[in-house]
Amino acid sequence: MSNDPLLQPYQLKHLTLKNRIMITSHEPAYPEDGMPKDRYRAYHVERAKAGVALTMTAGSASVSRDSPPVFNNILAWKDEVTGWMKKLADECHDEGCAVMIQLTHLGRRTRWDKADWLPVVSPGHEREAAHRAFPKKMEDWDIARIIGDYVDAAERMKAAGLDGIEIQAYGHLADQFWSPLTNDLDGPYGGSLDNRLRFTFEILEGIRDRCGGDFLLGVRYTGDEDLPGGLTREDGLAISMKLKQSGLVDFLNVVKGHIDTDAGLTDVIPVQGMRNAPHLDFAGEIRAATDFPTFHAAKIPDVATARHAIASGKLDMVGMTRAHLADPHLVRKVIEGREEEIRPCVGANYCLDRIYQGGMALCLHNPSTGREIEMPHAIAKAEAPKRVTIVGAGPAGMEAARVAAERGHAVTVFEAADQPGGQIRLTALQERRREMSSIIAWRFDQCERKGVQFRFNTYAEAADVLGTKPDEVVIATGGLPHTEVLSGGNELVVSAWDIISGDAKPGQNVLVYDDAGDHAGLQAADLISETGARVEIVTPDRAFAPEVMAMNLVPYMRALQARDTTFTVTWRLQSVAREGNRLKAVLGSDYGGVTRERLVDQVVVNHGTRPLDELYFELKPHSKNLGEVDYGALATGGTQDVVRNREGAFRLFRIGDAVSARNTHAAIYDALRLVRGL
Repeated sequence: MSNDPLLQPYQLKHLTLKNRIMITSHEPAYPEDGMPKDRYRAYHVERAKAGVALTMTAGSASVSRDSPPVFNNILAWKDEVTGWMKKLADECHDEGCAVMIQLTHLGRRTRWDKADWLPVVSPGHEREAAHRAFPKKMEDWDIARIIGDYVDAAERMKAAGLDGIEIQAYGHLADQFWSPLTNDLDGPYGGSLDNRLRFTFEILEGIRDRCGGDFLLGVRYTGDEDLPGGLTREDGLAISMKLKQSGLVDFLNVVKGHIDTDAGLTDVIPVQGMRNAPHLDFAGEIRAATDFPTFHAAKIPDVATARHAIASGKLDMVGMTRAHLADPHLVRKVIEGREEEIRPCVGANYCLDRIYQGGMALCLHNPSTGREIEMPHAIAKAEAPKRVTIVGAGPAGMEAARVAAERGHAVTVFEAADQPGGQIRLTALQERRREMSSIIAWRFDQCERKGVQFRFNTYAEAADVLGTKPDEVVIATGGLPHTEVLSGGNELVVSAWDIISGDAKPGQNVLVYDDAGDHAGLQAADLISETGARVEIVTPDRAFAPEVMAMNLVPYMRALQARDTTFTVTWRLQSVAREGNRLKAVLGSDYGGVTRERLVDQVVVNHGTRPLDELYFELKPHSKNLGEVDYGALATGGTQDVVRNREGAFRLFRIGDAVSARNTHAAIYDALRLVRGL
């Protein structure tokens, strides 16, 4: 038996959980037709096989027709969900992993123009900032109907063989009743705290009556809204005690904060650059006060922090949800004493930001997550080892090297710099994004363990590549900033990269023209404004930095709005010219023939990159495939078999920004699916 606190079993009523690590309820937006079908099941089963004690599905599953998902949630109000959840539960149970689900009615946290176009309901008329729907104030029949829907949904989950459920009560309908900010009802469901809790307790009573005492039941709730006029810490403690004393619940799952705005959501679920485990002590206070089973998750990305949470007695079960998106085999590596090999969560939050924009959750640096069926996490050995030469050690090149080495190939990597990293080295120069460096550090460690040969400080030429006598050549040279986008004055601007790297000193009155909408533009603006300079961020888009997405935008906004920063949308930079010792920037509009002028002392352009592809085109005539990629095979995980030049000595491919400017996930995904099919 291990003496590791994380690996000790935990007895939750009649259920023995084999260790203290859990995946808390979350919605990766993998359902099909509202059902947790094969993709959804494969995602959870992968983590169950690796040893996690409890996986919680859905964040959250909708119990009512008038709670339409604003992203792709499970529809627990449909009878057909039972069969799909049974398949998931059975397969996870076969691996010794318990399964629960989170049920909810979204209340005002949705939109009326989704699904059946039914009115949004809430115990008050105040709309939620994030989803903007003005709700109908609930009537008595709404309350009775929705309580019944919760109970029916819970019965479906029991019939599916799940070990239990939790009710969601932060930002959703249950705690819209709890909070004085959202509950305008008179008694018996409004007014005093006991009245505001009545809706939740009637749901819990109904589930207990229908599902019995052996079906585990908990609540994931906010113990402090952190909002003026909202639920206080004292309210949260009182609610925690009432939940325990009710005898209706078996565990508490505590969060802190509110999620009705992007900023509030980001404080509840922090992103990179924000403090790790910011609410752990608060959860520990709830556990100490109640002496009741307590779960918690909020940016607990590493094993050391999770171990402390259990060893210190702050938690009974520790949630490592985003950490399991990054590395589904986390628990297995802990058990096997291989913690140093865990692929770290870097808090990039690509997973959550994508679902809030209508996509499925993807991990920035593990492209197999969510693609367990077509792109398995395990990498098979190649039938015949080959010599693989890779040029470029950014995220694409490093992933190509890692995967090729895992397959048993002999791998050589050329890199012009003195260390790996590519664009991530630039990104990680800013302290708030320092965690991004782990994307490279983990791959470099994996490559060194597999014997990959690195040739740093080498600007590879064709002769260098040919000298390795390669069977396969992968060009991952990335790109360079493209700033020649003006009708005049291109020579007068600097790139966002120039600012981030320190090659260009920030001015005092600066126009940042961001036509790419990614992190580089905001990073440059952040660094410039930090010096006390006046900054105007101009974009031709309707909104600035659309590629950064909602939760990642929050830390930037908190910094930039505190400084002398202006945001100007729907204007396009046309030209720059000298005017004395200053620069005159002319702005035009895509909407009509109007212009504006700005006098500044520096213009920064962020317009993405153009491929650094000279070496690729030099090698192309000598390759077997003439650089051609079988896109069908690439998209489906097949092998690359194109031959266009039988005299060629090797096959040639390019990946990442050496093809076109995209993001880190795209670069790594390029590498994974190409190289595992070589």
